[in-house]
Amino acid sequence: MPGWIDLSVPVVTGMPVYPGDPDVEVSPALRAPRDGVNVLQLHMGSQSGTHVDAPYHMDDAWPRLDELPLERFAGHAVVADVRGLPARAPITLELLAPALRQLRPGSLVLLATGWSAYWGSDHYLAHPWLTPEAAEALVAARVRTVAVDALSVDPTPQPGDATADFGLPAHRVVCGAGGVIAENLTGLDQVMGLPDVELFLFPLRLPGADGAPVRAVARAV
Repeated sequence: MPGWIDLSVPVVTGMPVYPGDPDVEVSPALRAPRDGVNVLQLHMGSQSGTHVDAPYHMDDAWPRLDELPLERFAGHAVVADVRGLPARAPITLELLAPALRQLRPGSLVLLATGWSAYWGSDHYLAHPWLTPEAAEALVAARVRTVAVDALSVDPTPQPGDATADFGLPAHRVVCGAGGVIAENLTGLDQVMGLPDVELFLFPLRLPGADGAPVRAVARAV
């Protein structure tokens, strides 16, 4: 039985970001031989790497990150295995049906698309996406935390999509219910098949924030 399982991508200079988000740069600020200590300087957006979106990410009137209860970021996790879908395919309510039957009060849902295998490549932008109907079914089942091993739960614009109106409908459904969305998880194959999983997604404590990076960690219980 595995112990603690890291589901986070490394934070490094030049890592993939959502189109239009700030680039990530990690560089030495102080060096022990010269300054007596080692300290890194970080430049990154709140949505960089493995991170959570607070409702405020989508609407100024919705709760900010520090206004959410801590239980949004940890708890029993149900894995929805939707691996094997083609590029830009919808994750439908029918595909989520087995996971919906496993929910407990307060469950977090992990959408395992397998798309983390494309991290760092252009194909990572062509991930599957959650339909509004499927998002509404999760909210109706009282799910308030949805995590995915892809760049977004909604379709991501790609080159040539500049005039497309994506609207982020799944974000609006989950965040509009006071929920949070975690994106860019990796290695979900490590939790597939485990009988009982706890997931931890605690973000940096950024007052008034739209979201923040997390160290996504799971463990078998």
